[in-house]
Amino acid sequence: MTTWPAPAKLNLFLHIVGRRPDGYHLLQTVFQFIDFFDTLTFAPRDDGRISRGSGPVDVPADQDLTVRAARLLQQQAGVSAGVDIQITKRLPMGAGLGGGSSDAATTLVALNHLWGIGWETDRLAALGLQLGADVPVFVRGRAAWGEGIGEVLTPLDLPEPWYLLLIPPVKVSTAAIFGAADLTRDTPPITISDFLSGRGRNDCEALVRRAYPEIDRALSWLSKHATARLTGTGSAMFARFDTEAPARALLAEVPAMWQGVVARGMNQSPLNEVLSAE
Repeated sequence: MTTWPAPAKLNLFLHIVGRRPDGYHLLQTVFQFIDFFDTLTFAPRDDGRISRGSGPVDVPADQDLTVRAARLLQQQAGVSAGVDIQITKRLPMGAGLGGGSSDAATTLVALNHLWGIGWETDRLAALGLQLGADVPVFVRGRAAWGEGIGEVLTPLDLPEPWYLLLIPPVKVSTAAIFGAADLTRDTPPITISDFLSGRGRNDCEALVRRAYPEIDRALSWLSKHATARLTGTGSAMFARFDTEAPARALLAEVPAMWQGVVARGMNQSPLNEVLSAE
């Protein structure tokens, strides 16, 4: 049995710049990992069976992205081995932290190694795109500028600040937000230099705040203490700090009705570190 991390991501900004004929939205964003993660344990087996033991209780095993990822890789690579998967969830679902996509990416990366497949990262990332638009960035494991539907990635070297995350007990439906008639879909594209000079916002934020009053209350509270922004379609939001101490100090003031987490920004996914050690 081996244990692997599946880290959260933050969208440091999120612009929707258009829409494809198939309905997918064209985005600009920046992904950065944080040291807040699910933990996945894999026990390879030789009978071809893929099973999930512990995992999110409200997601049936056959619908879990880890099981789907394992079966997809098994099929595409022609593997006869199987695996037992155990998931220790820390990343809330519906929070915009990419937990499901990260779990799927960790499954692909780990099993590519444990099953001895030996695929290159590009091939794994392309396979991951079949599972979700955010899966490739987790497979590649580098902070990145994202375009297209989020899969066209340019690695970035960013500051690695501390973040205070605030997570209200609300699950946001990404499909509902992206399907909303009043969602902004025509933000003019910006450049990486524009982002680095301070430009960028989250185009979903206003809509999410109107649809989910609890998120609006939490974001209003956090914004009184620091510059705050939603990640993805939420419900999680974050404020950036140059050092850990002020983030910890504000964490102590977070109302008990909301989950607070202090985490460090990471340009290299901790998944890469485990893979290198393996």
